[in-house]
Amino acid sequence: MLGLVISIVMAIIIGFIGDALVRSDMPGGIIGSMVAGFVGAWIGHFLFGSFGPAIAGFAIIPAILGAAIFVFLVGLLFKGMSKAR
Repeated sequence: MLGLVISIVMAIIIGFIGDALVRSDMPGGIIGSMVAGFVGAWIGHFLFGSFGPAIAGFAIIPAILGAAIFVFLVGLLFKGMSKAR
């Protein structure tokens, strides 16, 4: 149970860092940051492997890079949707 809580907290932190790097507004607040952290960790592991320090199963550097990529893509998607209206 503690491992799940630590994973969620790490995902939120990674999502916030990814959002700060891109300087985009990730929709969904803290839940959006958590999703960005989990998806970013997956994207980062897929693209960059698992190098650097790992906490709670997250390789920190690839996860942050993956979260930044995910937040950037989501930001582009929402900007495109808002312009289409």
